[in-house]
Amino acid sequence: MAEPDPELMTDDRPLFRPEKPQGRWGFPLLVGALIAAGGALYYFWSLRPESPPAAPTAEVKPQAAAPASVEMPIEHPIETPPAPALPALADSDGTVHEALAPLFGSAFDQLIQPQDLIRHFVASIDNLPRKTVAQRLLPFKPVPGPLLTTGPEGAMVIAPENAARYAPYLRALQAVDSAKLVAIYVRFYPLFQQSYTELGYPSRYFNDRVFEVIDNLLAAPEIKGPIMLTQPKVLYEFADPALRDLSAGQKMLVRMGPENEAKVKAKLREIKRALTRGL
Repeated sequence: MAEPDPELMTDDRPLFRPEKPQGRWGFPLLVGALIAAGGALYYFWSLRPESPPAAPTAEVKPQAAAPASVEMPIEHPIETPPAPALPALADSDGTVHEALAPLFGSAFDQLIQPQDLIRHFVASIDNLPRKTVAQRLLPFKPVPGPLLTTGPEGAMVIAPENAARYAPYLRALQAVDSAKLVAIYVRFYPLFQQSYTELGYPSRYFNDRVFEVIDNLLAAPEIKGPIMLTQPKVLYEFADPALRDLSAGQKMLVRMGPENEAKVKAKLREIKRALTRGL
């Protein structure tokens, strides 16, 4: 029997700790103070007694001063409208679906599990550097079909054709705009953090874990030759003990084949750069 092979596509270190908001009133108040000070100076200057007329030289008539334009001080800074309030975590699927679907197009409903999106994403991300990932927690639907193998018993390897099973996921991943994906992640980050806290990490930042996971996946070995398998029971295992010792996420990358692995890693680096700039 073949191993159920869940797909690996992790989205999204500088710590996701929002910076302290800049002073919102300092500059407008400074402008108002300068305008007020200028008005006061003009007022007291206009009340001073006129100087005695100068003697017998040509009289110079002062030109009528142009009426000063009165500028009202800026009372409020110009701000962009606030983002809509986030839904409760338990009710967030519809809003998250609405935000993500345009990035993935028709592939979204074909490849992504619609229920408990944030909770499943957080749990899967947290488990990828560990030894196992529960398939029921993956936010992506399983890759169809069994793991394809070739070779006689005792010399079985992953078949080159196995890589084609991941083609729809790779196309969807490569088509996603990383900057827009990170913007959605930042928008919903409080819900990601809440879900991570519920997993049992009340004093940790989920964004730190995201960067740890990306680095773990990028460290996966890139195997160019055939990958030997064993089947001690029902599921296949790597014959090489070093490969068996990899994290669950790294094993997924290796099973995808070297070309697919390189594409996923390139996207992960792109997302990591976008996270570094966006946070």
